[in-house]
Amino acid sequence: MQQILDRDEEVAAQADSSDCFVRFIDVQKSYDGVELVVKGFNLDVRHGEFVTLLGPSGSGKTTCLMMMAGFETPTHGQILLKGEPINDLPPHKRGIGMVFQNYALFPHMTVAENLAFPLEVRHLSKDEIQRKVDRALAMVRLEDFGARRPAQLSGGQQQRVALARALVFEPDLVLMDEPLGALDKNLREEMQYEIKRIHASLGVTMIYVTHDQTEALTMSDRIAVFNDGVVQQLATPDTLYEAPENAFVASFIGENNRLLGEVVERQGERCQVRLDSGETVTATPVACGEVGTRTTLSLRPERVAIFDHSRQDELDNCFRGEVLEVIYLGDHLRTRLRVCGNDDFILKTPNAKGHSALKPGQGVEVGWSWRDCRALDA
Repeated sequence: MQQILDRDEEVAAQADSSDCFVRFIDVQKSYDGVELVVKGFNLDVRHGEFVTLLGPSGSGKTTCLMMMAGFETPTHGQILLKGEPINDLPPHKRGIGMVFQNYALFPHMTVAENLAFPLEVRHLSKDEIQRKVDRALAMVRLEDFGARRPAQLSGGQQQRVALARALVFEPDLVLMDEPLGALDKNLREEMQYEIKRIHASLGVTMIYVTHDQTEALTMSDRIAVFNDGVVQQLATPDTLYEAPENAFVASFIGENNRLLGEVVERQGERCQVRLDSGETVTATPVACGEVGTRTTLSLRPERVAIFDHSRQDELDNCFRGEVLEVIYLGDHLRTRLRVCGNDDFILKTPNAKGHSALKPGQGVEVGWSWRDCRALDA
């Protein structure tokens, strides 16, 4: 865990350096002059970094992207690109590539003509345009599709063309707004790795917007988790998952068991929490108050284990539960239990040896380490 946090601090220090590529400084946005949809947004992105803005619908992430692109103007604050303010710079002068969810391809043009368009408006020579179009098609593995029109392509192929068009004029920055939202699960996963491969090979800076947690964890160097116009936490994917700083991040990133209670003791790295159901749990105090305050305990389902007396020293918390439901999910089994008064307590176990012996109605002892149980805000 300490290695994860140290690496996260190192990444943040690199991004905070004076040569950062993109910088948002105290940016706010209101559409009606009263309610802020973005509140005091600060973000530094270094050159070549892949940063994802993640959050539920209406959290402000797309508005931030649109302000970066120039389609929206900040109500307050400043946006810098390569150290220069761009608040008043029109979109076409920012030199930014943009990929949208709906592809936004010209239906009357061929694939090659779609890719050539941003080069033609920049008045490049025909030979240069052809060279760059060929290179962009090869980049997204569509070398044989230049003569087709968008309607003759699958959804995944159209998204590749949209990505190639954003990259064809070799921008230093590419913005992506939910670009994979319209694709099916398998194709979406394939495109995630494709975009990650292109990012690694080109070294271009990318800012990506999504509400899909898996997508963000798969692709990003760092993730900014949004809620209600505010960044709740900015960190590397593993830090967000392993060390969420508040209850919203813990519940939004991955599956999470939540137990509510009151802090009854704090001592060094540990605290004791009396649950509403009466049991006392040992946990790691992260964002909880002093003794007497309410807190939310966060515990990942895969960190819960069937209690084994040989591991008694590792499993500081042990409670009796009842199996309510067992779901087979191929690579793992998801078991829903009644534990500590919670009927939605989840246990995930790898399907290494076939089906689990657990059955609905069965009593079972489960345990977990205090290090894996985080006491967060109420």
